[in-house]
Amino acid sequence: MQLGSPSMERRLLEMTYTGVCRVEGQITRKDPVTGVERPTKGIIFDNQPCALSQASLPSAAQMDTNNDVAYDGKLFIAPDIVIPSGSRIFVTQDGMSYEFQQSGEPFIYPTHQEVKMKRVGKA
Repeated sequence: MQLGSPSMERRLLEMTYTGVCRVEGQITRKDPVTGVERPTKGIIFDNQPCALSQASLPSAAQMDTNNDVAYDGKLFIAPDIVIPSGSRIFVTQDGMSYEFQQSGEPFIYPTHQEVKMKRVGKA
């Protein structure tokens, strides 16, 4: 197989995506009564193939009854998908579900993009 073709490399890379994600954030909706467009929270896209990797080791803090978990994750996704910074990202991969509260600015390559995210939650 010949490498050096971004379109071929992208297809090969996307074959490794074992997860799907939903991205929620600020979208614009037209008010049906006034016709004015207003920003609101909503689903930007859903069921998009992706891969999730851990960017930092998780830490846990014991609270009275809960364990708090906080770590960085990295999302690998197609380069033409637009994920605004600050979005909430939900990933299902290998039978596990993850919620990330904050997404950073994406770093885009010809074959994919990488989005760093912060996971904060309860263990």
